[in-house]
Amino acid sequence: MPKINGNEIRPGNILEHNGGLWIAVKVSHVKPGKGGAFAQVEMKNLRNGSKLNERFRAADKVEKVRLDQKDQQFLFETDGMLTFMDLETYEQIELPADILGDRRPFLQDGMTVQIEYHEDEALSASLPQKVICKVVETEPAVKGQTAANSFKPAVLDNGVRVMVPPFISQDEDIVVDTISMEYSERA
Repeated sequence: MPKINGNEIRPGNILEHNGGLWIAVKVSHVKPGKGGAFAQVEMKNLRNGSKLNERFRAADKVEKVRLDQKDQQFLFETDGMLTFMDLETYEQIELPADILGDRRPFLQDGMTVQIEYHEDEALSASLPQKVICKVVETEPAVKGQTAANSFKPAVLDNGVRVMVPPFISQDEDIVVDTISMEYSERA
């Protein structure tokens, strides 16, 4: 693995530090009036989610880790475990459902998910950015309600509540952004 200097750390870098894998969340470069400059790095552990604030001087060396990304197809869920299949080797793996966090409801049968691996350990999974969902419950449009920024609540087929424009009606398909978890457009 390549070693980088402490002042080369950028947000999103994955580092091996103190025997764990950490992602740099925030990096601020500090040049105090007295003493040498350093990078103040806020890191999050990829395995257990704990956070750490660390100072790295320019002379400090840190191991930068590169994660392998694989597209895998979601097959089914049993007892809180999600089963995915590698699209190239047809190998199946099981991951805990909480690997997706609060985006779990957007996972659909047959969906292709990008899973990041370090050696043979799956560390994270990310859904496609846009997912089509059906509106199962929303208020009917009120005639004359044409304010530019008016939104109304809607419940999707996966149980998630989102705000939608007034022209969206019940049983209509919409596109939802899985990163912001907000309405994007009509399907």
